[in-house]
Amino acid sequence: MTPSLHLWLLPLLPLAGFAINGTLGRRLTKSVVSLVALLFPAAAFIQVLWIAAQAYHSLALPYVERFATPWIAVSGFHANFSFLLDQLTLIMLLVVTGVGFVIHLYSVGYMAEEEGYWRFFSYMNLFLFFMLTLVLAANFLLMFVGWEGVGLVSYLLIGFYYQKDSAANAGKKAFIVNRIGDFGFLLAMFLLIARFGSLSFTTVFASIAAHPAMQGGALTAIALLLVLGATGKSAQIPLYVWLPDAMEGPTPVSALIHAATMVTAGIYMVARTHVLFDRSPLALSVVAVIGAATAFFAATIGIVQTDIKRVLAYSTISQLGYMFLACGVAAYSAAIFHLMTHAFFKALLFLAAGSVIHALGGEQDMRAMGGLRKKLPVTFWTMTAAVFAIGGFFPFAGFFSKDAILAATFLSPHGGKLLWAVGLVTAGLTSFYMFRLWYMTFFGEARYREHRVDHAAHSTHGSHGVHESPWIMLLPLVILGILSFAGGWIGWPEAFGGHDWIGHFLDPVFGNSAAPAANAATYGLERILAAASMLTALIGWFLADLFYRRRPQLAEEAERSMQPLYKLLWNKYWVDEIYADVIVWPLLVLSRNVLGRGIDQGVIDGTNTAWATGARGASSWIRRMQSGNIRSYAGWLAAGAAAVLIVVLYLAHLY
Repeated sequence: MTPSLHLWLLPLLPLAGFAINGTLGRRLTKSVVSLVALLFPAAAFIQVLWIAAQAYHSLALPYVERFATPWIAVSGFHANFSFLLDQLTLIMLLVVTGVGFVIHLYSVGYMAEEEGYWRFFSYMNLFLFFMLTLVLAANFLLMFVGWEGVGLVSYLLIGFYYQKDSAANAGKKAFIVNRIGDFGFLLAMFLLIARFGSLSFTTVFASIAAHPAMQGGALTAIALLLVLGATGKSAQIPLYVWLPDAMEGPTPVSALIHAATMVTAGIYMVARTHVLFDRSPLALSVVAVIGAATAFFAATIGIVQTDIKRVLAYSTISQLGYMFLACGVAAYSAAIFHLMTHAFFKALLFLAAGSVIHALGGEQDMRAMGGLRKKLPVTFWTMTAAVFAIGGFFPFAGFFSKDAILAATFLSPHGGKLLWAVGLVTAGLTSFYMFRLWYMTFFGEARYREHRVDHAAHSTHGSHGVHESPWIMLLPLVILGILSFAGGWIGWPEAFGGHDWIGHFLDPVFGNSAAPAANAATYGLERILAAASMLTALIGWFLADLFYRRRPQLAEEAERSMQPLYKLLWNKYWVDEIYADVIVWPLLVLSRNVLGRGIDQGVIDGTNTAWATGARGASSWIRRMQSGNIRSYAGWLAAGAAAVLIVVLYLAHLY
């Protein structure tokens, strides 16, 4: 008999941290708040490592742990409060708790002088609770609880600086846009109940497996609605617009929620429900097209951004597009592999950017940076590892996961050469804009003003001038730097003499039916595709080096000569403006004029006012009858008698 793993402890630990800091944090010292904020995520990570060790040695997966049977039981429908542990869950747990703890550690230094320190860490711990609930859920309903929870905490953390209008508006934008996707998720659950009578993953997937002829139809409708939910949470076209604005939150929030974990929830959900998508070629095609389009679209915007965090925001959207593309060609293992490596190097990119911002007293514009390579050596070298990883250079982590996606797209019957070409071009654009960020931040002449940096740093961090971050911020950079370099080796492809450990580890969850047959010809083609990807990345690096190091005047000349295109990209294709004019403005007009003034004030309030006026008039008239004057009563009595007599005579005449 398998012993209990006490999976319930995993989300409960960070929830305890949230409860302590959320209720007592205002009265606790920063040291105690920090201890609480770090202790519980660290304990959760240690437990995940222990579970991983059990799974490696003796634990049979999948493993289900129930806590109430049933949790909900209504008219024949029931849902258990239960957690599911399998190979996919285990990888997600390692990413969420491991990267999450490292970012918590970094935040202790980064947020040291910020107001609301206790509030920040209570939110961060609450996020881990909901994210772990989402990942561990054994049914759609419990997953939706975690899904909504991470959306709530994202709203709270984006608007952490709530006194800034831009931060408050960004939080509201994220909340509203995600509600659109969540509506799709809800409809999908209603259809699942109608079709299968259950929301349990095990029950739904077993029912589908028992009917090989079940294709398309209701499954396609459910899958497409789930895609709508995933596009909201994972910032894909058309619901990506909230993520760039989410950079208004503190930088560690961008690293944890909007790069490494929460935004991957949509990818995880599609991978978890792959049984549905495998029976719907249309849904798979939609996922693949959305992913490829988003990857390219966001990359083109990223090449002209000047705010260091917004470059990384559009980079995140683009990389999530790669993961969507992988899911769309049924290469789910490759999608999860890239999800993992992306968590390493994108968290590092955001944290290193935070170190730069910290050093420059809050400056985020890359045009006011430069020459920081020697002043911030640890930040420079760790960020360099992340830049080469996301650029897809061998043997950094991103090379293996990105090339796994591109190879699967080229070889899969669900993919195609066009989608592969879009992914390849996007890889070149990624390399270009990341090395552009690298050169503009660390190379060339210093474009910041030392005395302004000194004043800002002294007023916010108690330091003077451009300075390297404290050790509590640098240690997470070093850890993530090592993972960005070597973290992809567990997916070393067999075509290059490796074993692809992560692919084989996930086979029990996804199977390998979508994988091309392993043979010498396939291996040779994979090597050619990898070489093409590396060449594209090198071209992107070469162009960035030419434009931003050797001949920086070329960038200005290119901007002037291609002004219409540059303006299009600078304004992000005017998507926000189009949404505002086509969707937001008509809704405001409808709600204010038609629903507000017409229905609410005119009909509802008007009806109530009319009833009140009528009642007041009637009561005024009736009040005159109760005057207390005997002669008045006699007159009313005579008038009433006359009225009764008239009615009686009239009825007698009729009959």
